[in-house]
Amino acid sequence: MFVIGERLRALREAKGMPQSEIERRTGLLRCYISRVENGHTIPSIETLEKLSRALDVRLYQLFYDIDDPSTIPEPAGRKTADEIAGESSSEQARFLNRMATLLERLSETDRRLLLHVARRMADV
Repeated sequence: MFVIGERLRALREAKGMPQSEIERRTGLLRCYISRVENGHTIPSIETLEKLSRALDVRLYQLFYDIDDPSTIPEPAGRKTADEIAGESSSEQARFLNRMATLLERLSETDRRLLLHVARRMADV
């Protein structure tokens, strides 16, 4: 996550913003922002969204220094759902394909709610 911290600092400095301005815009403490920028803390997706809004950049720009998101490279070694399904039992493959189909149909609000619930369950 150190790369994200470096990227956040670079974007903030390029816009001429002190950490105190990010603090004001996000409600996050300046010491927390410093810890993120120095790679000591890993921010949540919600925090990254706050930071991207405060910096007036798209979320993907916190990860990539590009203007066109369609040029984002595919991570090496990442498997598609079909590849994973091919390695699973037929019952697991059907389940995975069904889940992928249902997730595609969800609205953005419902998708966020589902992710929130999953995160809460993972924290227990």
